[in-house]
Amino acid sequence: MPDTPLLDQVKIPADMRDFDIAQLKQLADEVRTETIDAVSVTGGHLGAGLGVVELTVALHHVFETPKDILIWDVGHQCYPHKILTGRRDRIRTLRMGGGLSGFTKRAESEYDPFGAAHASTSISAALGFAAARDQKGESNRVVAVIGDGSISAGMAYEAMNNAAEATSGQLMVILNDNDMSIAPPVGGMSAYLARQVSGGAYRQVRNIGKKFVEHMPRPFRNAARKAEEYARGMVVGGTFFEELGFYYVGPIDGHDMDNLVPILKNAAAITDRPVLVHVVTQKGKGYAPAESSADKLHAVVKFDVVSGKQSKPVSNAPSYTKVFGTELIKRAERDPSIVAITAAMPSGTGLDLFGAAFPDRTYDVGIAEQHAVTFAAGLAADGMKPVCAIYSTFLQRGYDQVVHDVAIQSLPVRFAMDRAGLVGADGSTHAGSFDIGFMGALPGMVLMAASDEAELAAMIATSLEIDDRPSAFRYPRGDGVGVDIPELSAPLEIGKGRVVREGTAVALLSFGTRLQETLKAADALAARGVSATVIDARFAKPLDEELILRLAREHEALITIEEGAMGGFGGFVLQMLAAKGALDSGLKIRTLHLPDVFQDQDSPAAQYAAAGLNAEHIAAAALQALGVEASRAVRA
Repeated sequence: MPDTPLLDQVKIPADMRDFDIAQLKQLADEVRTETIDAVSVTGGHLGAGLGVVELTVALHHVFETPKDILIWDVGHQCYPHKILTGRRDRIRTLRMGGGLSGFTKRAESEYDPFGAAHASTSISAALGFAAARDQKGESNRVVAVIGDGSISAGMAYEAMNNAAEATSGQLMVILNDNDMSIAPPVGGMSAYLARQVSGGAYRQVRNIGKKFVEHMPRPFRNAARKAEEYARGMVVGGTFFEELGFYYVGPIDGHDMDNLVPILKNAAAITDRPVLVHVVTQKGKGYAPAESSADKLHAVVKFDVVSGKQSKPVSNAPSYTKVFGTELIKRAERDPSIVAITAAMPSGTGLDLFGAAFPDRTYDVGIAEQHAVTFAAGLAADGMKPVCAIYSTFLQRGYDQVVHDVAIQSLPVRFAMDRAGLVGADGSTHAGSFDIGFMGALPGMVLMAASDEAELAAMIATSLEIDDRPSAFRYPRGDGVGVDIPELSAPLEIGKGRVVREGTAVALLSFGTRLQETLKAADALAARGVSATVIDARFAKPLDEELILRLAREHEALITIEEGAMGGFGGFVLQMLAAKGALDSGLKIRTLHLPDVFQDQDSPAAQYAAAGLNAEHIAAAALQALGVEASRAVRA
């Protein structure tokens, strides 16, 4: 364990409120050391947290949390926050089953007033807290910390545009700029200027000037206002935020505690309008392996603290994400109309590979899924073949655009939905649980799920052949099963599943990568004398009605298996069977899907066991449907 004498004295933020600047600096160093050591044990998001250590310490020193509301956007930078807010004793349980969440979570601590793991929600939530405070006549303060990546989303601007109207009290937005995307490098002069424009003397003079110009004709009033804003904006870049109604302070060095603390105190005293404090930080700050890494060690598995070397397991199969990127490159080499879109996740979706091969045909639109979808729709409308690669959980943010801009117009946008199903340590916020239902509900949509990496390659080929309607294919996080992938996969016949194994008593109809567990279940059933047919459904829409109706006629029971919420593939099958009268003759049917809860973080194996989607659960469901006691099929 690292030596942290000052941090050992801080159980909650109140314990550091009387610290001087020298102590705050030492505390920040110890928090950084503790964060590095903890994440080396658990894995998780490292670089973002290291970049905001000083900011975290300063905020909890200046503000009276939890009375004052502190909201972290996304939350992947919140490990130092958790260390300082009574959770240090559990920090080495991060992202583990029964342990701390990797993000902020209301159920976990009163210091997490708003849960987050998706980006760009903090300002809207903070504004809600500020308006609630105003309605109740209270006087606590509200702070939202948002990164320069998250502020690329339209929702952040919607909230800022509404802020001046929705609250008459204090509201602070801290823009954590860790990529130099807004301002040039800053130094002592900019910190000095920021202290001046946030201080009482400057604001007093400014208010006197405002009162003076109020008595001037409107053209002169407008000219004076703009002159003051532009004069300050030319130095510190705040004109845009001023136009949205915010008082702009910055940019300031987010690692300079000597300036950071007094500036935050000054800014916290501004109550006549919302204030935006522009803080420049360095992602991965203070840990050499992170500072030198291209991604600043954004997300890591367990690692050696001294060397920074990660303990990545060796796999004999490529990840589904890599298969997607590689196969798309093969197709794009043959078809110049193929373009790819991602929403700030090039490496997460495999489009970093595509981007390296075709930089002019790759579009990273930032954290803006709504724009990504409609942008893809525009490309499709003008004859291109856009492939929109977005995590299942993030595609939820662009669903209206999928409906209105793509599906209604029957535009051939191809949606590659990575992270389908459960995702392990990232928990419920990142699980791809709902896409089968929400994509399958759309008229004309072609919806596929890959059972292995070869099937994924075939589905990519299939989607690129579809030119009269939208299509989507889903695949999970993690590695494939090790099957061979053809040099160039042939497209699938639309709406046709495949028979993997023929049987007589029960039909096991799998949609997605539970196929391997389904085959194990069939083996277990065979050992009990129950003959099972195993189907790789491939398509949830359109369904292979001919095949499913045959299964219903020829088997006593039918079991559907999917890595999605109820109301998805199993619901589609039930609806079709009911409409065709196939349930009237006594077919026994069970639908296995994710449970109707938001499952917390754990290992994927433990999550699927809890969901009842492993081989023993599939076999048990079949036996129960056939009238055999289910408990005998489940291992003790």
